Amino acid sequence: MTDIHTPPSDAEARRRVEPVICYPNDTLPAAPLDLYQRARATAEKVDEVLVPARDARCFEVPAGHFFRISSVEGSQVGDLNLWNLTDLSERFYSGKTRALHGTHISTGERMWSSFPNLRPMATVVSDSLDWYGIDDFGGSVHDVIGTRCDPYTGNLLSSNQYHYCCHSNLTRALADHLGLSLHEAEPHVHDVLNVFMCTGFTRDTGQYFMKASPVRPGDYIDFFAEIDLLGGLSACPGGDCSSEHSSDEAACYPLLVETFKPQNGALTSWASPSVNGYDRSHGL
Repeated sequence: MTDIHTPPSDAEARRRVEPVICYPNDTLPAAPLDLYQRARATAEKVDEVLVPARDARCFEVPAGHFFRISSVEGSQVGDLNLWNLTDLSERFYSGKTRALHGTHISTGERMWSSFPNLRPMATVVSDSLDWYGIDDFGGSVHDVIGTRCDPYTGNLLSSNQYHYCCHSNLTRALADHLGLSLHEAEPHVHDVLNVFMCTGFTRDTGQYFMKASPVRPGDYIDFFAEIDLLGGLSACPGGDCSSEHSSDEAACYPLLVETFKPQNGALTSWASPSVNGYDRSHGL
């Protein structure tokens, strides 16, 4: 056990210092949510991809379209990657999304892209689990705090050679979709939005926890594609993540990804966001 140092005489005063929000987001450009929701209401379905249990698939969504991820057969969580369709180096930045919006995202919040672009990639337009909020354990849904289950951590903690982790599934799906080798595809797989997953941090040890997801068949989360997107979604081998997430023991189910095209004229006032305007002429 690690020795704990004796607290100083002013320890309680130090603990009582008020916190300060690192990134106040009241000046963050707001999504035109009313516009998106009106357009979504009349949008026409144009494509769908069924992601098998314990597997992953890629899908493409043009800028200005919508995509929905749905639970269709049983309680199931998914790990979502997003890339710029024409430039894989621009990808979802979970850490900055967390810093801007918090540990979990829902309606009106956005998935932001990596440096140097730092722009919205997708906006949450509707979330059937928005009622869940934050539970008594500090848990909530759709987190940007976890990474993704992966074979390297499994090997580190338990010498487990499991090959259907979300990292592995996403790597294979990206390689298949783009005609890459697994070696070429793997570096592009990145930290995820844990769709439907219910997570938080323990109050006593600060450890990342998961609990049974509240998702049920028919639940969904709708996104608006702000740029041309390539998505990758893994139906996690943990199922609803009530007990474990890297084994064949949990009951697992498919996830459905549907793409919707807005009617002509529904988004006439919208334009795809430009890359971040930071001036690098004087150096980084």
